[in-house]
Amino acid sequence: MDKKEISIYCKNDGKNHRVELGGSLEDLSKKWCKTVTDPKTGHKHDVIAALVDNKLKELEYRPMLFHQVEFIGFNHPDGRRCYLRSLCFVLQNAIRELYPDKVLFVDHSLPSGLYCEIHEPGKMEDGRARVYFVRDEEIDIIKSKMREIIAKDLPFRKIKMNSDEAREIFERNNQPMKAELQKSIGTFICSVYYLNGKADSFHGPLIPSTGFLKTFDITGVGNGFCLQGPAMTDFSKVMPMKRQTKIASTLKEYSDWCSIIGIESVGTLNSAIKAGRAVEIINLAEARHEKAYSRIADKIYENRGMKRIVLIAGPSSSGKTSSSLRIALQCKVLGLKPKVIELDNYFVDRDKTPLDEDGKLDFESLKAMDLELLNSQLNDLLEGKEVEIPKYDFKSGKRVFNGNNLRLEDKDILIMEGIHALNPEMTSAVDNSRILRVYASALTSLNIDENVNLSTSDNRLLRRMVRDNRVRNTTPEETLLRWNSVRRGEIKNIFPFQENADILFNSALIFELPLLKYYAEPLLRRISPSSPAYTEAVRLLKFLDYIVALQPSEIAVIPPTSIMREFIGGQTL
Repeated sequence: MDKKEISIYCKNDGKNHRVELGGSLEDLSKKWCKTVTDPKTGHKHDVIAALVDNKLKELEYRPMLFHQVEFIGFNHPDGRRCYLRSLCFVLQNAIRELYPDKVLFVDHSLPSGLYCEIHEPGKMEDGRARVYFVRDEEIDIIKSKMREIIAKDLPFRKIKMNSDEAREIFERNNQPMKAELQKSIGTFICSVYYLNGKADSFHGPLIPSTGFLKTFDITGVGNGFCLQGPAMTDFSKVMPMKRQTKIASTLKEYSDWCSIIGIESVGTLNSAIKAGRAVEIINLAEARHEKAYSRIADKIYENRGMKRIVLIAGPSSSGKTSSSLRIALQCKVLGLKPKVIELDNYFVDRDKTPLDEDGKLDFESLKAMDLELLNSQLNDLLEGKEVEIPKYDFKSGKRVFNGNNLRLEDKDILIMEGIHALNPEMTSAVDNSRILRVYASALTSLNIDENVNLSTSDNRLLRRMVRDNRVRNTTPEETLLRWNSVRRGEIKNIFPFQENADILFNSALIFELPLLKYYAEPLLRRISPSSPAYTEAVRLLKFLDYIVALQPSEIAVIPPTSIMREFIGGQTL
């Protein structure tokens, strides 16, 4: 073979290609694979990025050796991330042009997109940001400016540079979080992206140019707005706007608390840990949780005469089990007698379990539960009758009765947790006024920097990986490969009912990512480059590179009643 040529295997067409050395992936895509087809919907998508040996790369990447290449579009999870990062850069440039003395801040995720604010220079006396209220007419102007940038089809360019030089750029851009992050991780080199001469960082590949960003919208929310990308099922349509005020309020409250204690970004958290403040931060976060549990118990006590049943729901690895036990503990302090039961006990026998779209047993379907028995027993308990609580044997796939009889006495409160606890259909035959509903989720609003927020889903994924490897003999690879299915179930069965909660509990702890890094990083590094989970492992490892891990001596001070003990071990509840 000519030394100026290399061989590349294209996974999309299943062929080996001989190509001239030095060509970009974008050039190769135009020859072999201009679009990719979504196997589920049949929709064709523009190629916007590629997986090179299962590592995500921009299309401007130039292969120099033999590689396997898979071109991806918006239908791929990494394609969607590339699209949204690029859309944020266009929004950032629009804000810079329209408000040169202000800064865009991407605060947290919402069900419909990303919640953004425009911040004034400086801080308020309590440490919170000075937020510029965006009027409706200004939102229209911002959208018009974004469309103008997109219509020019401007290229995104990545440049490697000295970290000190990048810090100076971020400081000039009035982006102290970005500057602090570079300082705290201590690397020599970093990637800086440019769009129309303006610099920024996004911690992951972008798409080739602004012209690909055909679908987006902005909708006013609170003091800021929601940046909406394309819908998951139809790229031509914008993600529909769902206003979930309780979730948004909880995220905002946590974000304000982080600002007040002076730790609102990964960079400031890293600096605090390196300065020896880890134990202080752990104690502060745990005290905040304890106060939240106490308030929930107070609410239960106030309603004890009428609401005898407390239902607790939340997505995977949100800490529902620990939350149930901690709430029960606080109820005991108030003189109540909580009885904790898992809703999983009401599964139908396995041969009656419905199948999902892939033909597999769907344990997350509401129809996987014996609703008739559940409703009948709850009504009997509310009437003061005694019932025999079933136990589901996961090994045999059958429900059994072992003489576990229960009657609600005068000071008894029934606490039940499960994924469907907020769905009114689950208890449709029970008087709703007798039920108090609690929603628990790890709603982190800690940011990597000004325009990159931490994913609550990634946070829970790391929790689950550490726990399942420890107690369920599940490999990290298996956890990663199952996660998309878990997420589909949450989107269908949990998230639509979040606003039904009477009480929201945020189970996020500000120290948990430095803690999870200690346990998760070695697990992720075991995943082979040939594994289908490798791309996701690399993404998570890159994300964890930005975080300073806790030391064993610091981990040791985490209380045995902490939610995090459910995942790392050592819990005494």
